[in-house]
Amino acid sequence: MSEQAAQPIPAGWYPDPDNSGRGRFWDGTAWTDLYHTPGQPYPAMPAPKAPPGTNWNTIWIWLIVAIPVLPLIMLMLVPWGSIFAFDVNDPYAATYASLSIFASPAYWLSLLLGWAVYGLNVFFAYRDVKELTGRGVPQPFHWAWAFLSSAVYVIGRSVVVKRRTGEGSAPLWAAIGYFVLSFVVVIVIMVMMFSGMGDLFRQIRTS
Repeated sequence: MSEQAAQPIPAGWYPDPDNSGRGRFWDGTAWTDLYHTPGQPYPAMPAPKAPPGTNWNTIWIWLIVAIPVLPLIMLMLVPWGSIFAFDVNDPYAATYASLSIFASPAYWLSLLLGWAVYGLNVFFAYRDVKELTGRGVPQPFHWAWAFLSSAVYVIGRSVVVKRRTGEGSAPLWAAIGYFVLSFVVVIVIMVMMFSGMGDLFRQIRTS
């Protein structure tokens, strides 16, 4: 038994090559620091590892990271400033302006895209787990976590895949980039709304 063995050896307890009187745990790729003395309880089992060289990268995880950007883009196209763009001398203008958002195609498209992205991300997570399992990644992060949110799945998946293969943190960093983009979009929407408020206040002062 050695790390250079020609054939992969299943993970399990084997006689310690350095001490014939005890057992040592082989994780499928290398000896661990877990030892067992006959007659004593076995120590806690380590997390299972994927075979060396297992590819963690799938198209599904990148779709999960990428497609939530679409509703964000639509939100940026909504005329948020129009809420405050009305004639202060018209008693009904404020009501019409507050409802103007619902007349925006971008607003409804962002809502529809949001629901579509939610459903697609659950499906993509299912496909991602199935592909990881087929590649030999043991006990991948369960796809059902995507029902909570795509971010939960991406974070959990990245942590678990990192433990199983030693790699796979890139989607996590991409998800962090998405959070930053979301923050930027919120700032842009707030700027648009404050700009409309500024126009409204100038109109009030001159009326």
